[in-house]
Amino acid sequence: MKNQFIHPDFLLDTKTASKLYHTYAEHLPIIDYHCHIPPKDVAEDRQFENMTRIWLAGDHYKWRAMRTCGVDEYYITGNASDWEKFEMWARTVPKTIRNPLYHWTHLELNRPFGINTMLLNEDTAKKIWEKCNTKLATPAFTTQGILKQWNVEIVCTTDDPVDSLDYHIAYKKNHSKKTSTKLVPAWRPDKAMAIEDLTAFNAYVDKLEAVTDVEIKDFDTLIYALRIRHAYFHENGCRLSDHGIETAYADDYTEREVQKIVRKARKGKALTLEEIGKFKSAMMYEFGLMDYEKGWVQQLHLGALRNNNSRMKKTLGPDTGYDSIGDFEIARPLAKFLDRLDVNDKLTKTILYNLNPRDNELMATMIGNFQDGKIPGKLQYGAAWWFLDQLDGMTRQIEALSNMGILSQFVGMLTDSRSFLSYSRHEYFRRLLCRILGREMEAGLIPNDLELVGEIVQNICYYNAKRYFPFASDEEETH
Repeated sequence: MKNQFIHPDFLLDTKTASKLYHTYAEHLPIIDYHCHIPPKDVAEDRQFENMTRIWLAGDHYKWRAMRTCGVDEYYITGNASDWEKFEMWARTVPKTIRNPLYHWTHLELNRPFGINTMLLNEDTAKKIWEKCNTKLATPAFTTQGILKQWNVEIVCTTDDPVDSLDYHIAYKKNHSKKTSTKLVPAWRPDKAMAIEDLTAFNAYVDKLEAVTDVEIKDFDTLIYALRIRHAYFHENGCRLSDHGIETAYADDYTEREVQKIVRKARKGKALTLEEIGKFKSAMMYEFGLMDYEKGWVQQLHLGALRNNNSRMKKTLGPDTGYDSIGDFEIARPLAKFLDRLDVNDKLTKTILYNLNPRDNELMATMIGNFQDGKIPGKLQYGAAWWFLDQLDGMTRQIEALSNMGILSQFVGMLTDSRSFLSYSRHEYFRRLLCRILGREMEAGLIPNDLELVGEIVQNICYYNAKRYFPFASDEEETH
């Protein structure tokens, strides 16, 4: 154990933390209620050819680190061989110490590959490459095999309203009785709101017309078409929406104004900033109503400043590692949006995520404004997200929620990842939670009662989510 970096008590720096984790948290199933793994890979039970394909492809966290360490794009997203890309990543890893990538990398090698006595670097790269690739060729390391190893009960993917959901349907038909993991879609209608780019918006609306057989010429027909798709998603198991937006939108608008805005946009006529704000505000309200009517949970991921490097966006496309934390106004429009729904008792269960750490306390206090005393934790301050899902960021989120909300009602961690190896993030979170609570138990800040605190740990890590999400329980909330 002394020679291991990742050992059974990794992060667990007190005896009480160790007891909490190993007794109450370690073996619980995982409900991954927000991720970006491709449903196609799950449905087809993909077998990855090698570590580069499962570990490096699409992982913009690693890409950013490699670029920062002087690795040429040829070895990141270029035409280098898979081995060359892995070797360059191995050379980069020692330079990432104190970045969460260092912890994640070695947690992922430990589980599910069982590599815990070697650190990844240039000298060990070949041996680790060969050992991992050998395991990837076995049935236990297909996508479904990895989910089973991690005891993943539910995977909730991120899907556009025009998506066919064919892979979700096929998986349910062909694999629902063969695997222990449930695969469900989540509704992500961001492209339907992105009216600031008229070319992309109209191209998207054309696709929406095609899948709904609805001529979309104004706001009413746009919402009608989206409602058709919302109902289709519901029929196929969706009970969760997700919005990746800079901030909430809650401008005042009239029905006549938004009808005119959509008609104008469909003709390709430029919109003013005021018109764009009114449209987005109307869309958010309508999406909120749809979710309430179906008993869904809505998620708002707020604060990302995306695709900042225009040259690289043109070369590689979006979501390739050129995003950062933004500094948008959050509190006023978010409160107005939530109140606009709540005033008529149409506010559904809601999870709020911030990307700027300055907004931690803002979010932790915002959720308290709209708790209704009927649904435990109806509004949630979501897990530390993206740039914040690391040791310090998760600690700060837990502290803010503890001080200004009720930690015991928290629905816990998610992966927010495109990688099937990222389930170690649940382990990382669970270890950190037990570390925090174990320290305070030994310091006398909370009762040194394993049964009391252990139950809270179990609820945060699994049972709260099991009760909160309609797709996770046998009983569904309807309105």
